[in-house]
Amino acid sequence: MKIFVTGATGFIGSALVRTLADSGHTVHALFRSRSKTPAIKHAHVRLFKGNLLDQKSIKRAMSGCQWVFHTAAMTKIWSKKPNRYHDINVTGTKNVLEAALHLGVKKAVITSTAGVFGPSLDGCVDENTVKKTECFTEYERTKTQADSLALSYIEKGLHLVMVCPTRVYGPGLIKESNSTARMIQLYIKGRWRIIPGSGKNIGNYVYIDDVVKGHILAIEKGLPGEKYILGGENVSYSGFFATLRKVSQKEHALFRLPIFIMIFLSSFMKFLAKWFDIYPLITPEMVKKLTCDWVVSSDKAARELGYSPLSLETGIKKTVAWLNTLDSKNS
Repeated sequence: MKIFVTGATGFIGSALVRTLADSGHTVHALFRSRSKTPAIKHAHVRLFKGNLLDQKSIKRAMSGCQWVFHTAAMTKIWSKKPNRYHDINVTGTKNVLEAALHLGVKKAVITSTAGVFGPSLDGCVDENTVKKTECFTEYERTKTQADSLALSYIEKGLHLVMVCPTRVYGPGLIKESNSTARMIQLYIKGRWRIIPGSGKNIGNYVYIDDVVKGHILAIEKGLPGEKYILGGENVSYSGFFATLRKVSQKEHALFRLPIFIMIFLSSFMKFLAKWFDIYPLITPEMVKKLTCDWVVSSDKAARELGYSPLSLETGIKKTVAWLNTLDSKNS
């Protein structure tokens, strides 16, 4: 089968491309920069240069494909041009869906985010949760808009499913979309010493291979118009680092950083970013997000798709083993 993938050189997209190609599918991979394509080099991968704002390049790459995975997104925590979030996440999604509809694609999956459901204010969040807070970031805001836009294409006859990963980590590109793996790497090297706030706030962490499997299950079994949360294990920051200590056998001292200090530092970083183009490590919006609880359920994906994620301990073990392999290669 021929399958089209956007964001093919990104963290989730590249892992998805490799899995599909290893399974014997012919993957049409859309890319912007040739320098990022070696990670997806494969006999069953065809590379197509283009971008989400160029409809001709999308149609050219998608032509002849039966399935579409739209994983590309603007995920940065800050941009000097905020309109880029809307251009890529909303207009880009529209261009992909228009092409899929025009070319008669059989099925499509859009990669959204569990952030569109908001934090867990009244217990565990699932696909039926009604969001009660404003979006924390421009990324969440535009992904919410893109989800609403996508639903209109169901009415036009497109078999479309949305998947909503939580905090994805594991082997692959170490970038903003894989910030948890970067945190694990820094901790192992003794260069990460911070626990946000009290350490009691809960997040949900999911291993990259489970997210890839979830995408494939969604296109095979997902019902059109449905959303599926692809999560892993709910755990506090303190619990996360306790697991990391156990797995890595590294006992590094960690210090709880009060929220008011994090807000001050992130505000200063945002000031430097705005006026001096120094990219921020974190923003006030992200601090507010990280100090909420994000307890989510993947029961719907388990029930309807057969989704079954790894435990956090197993996922961290695999990630640490991969990082150790990287270090041995670079030494």
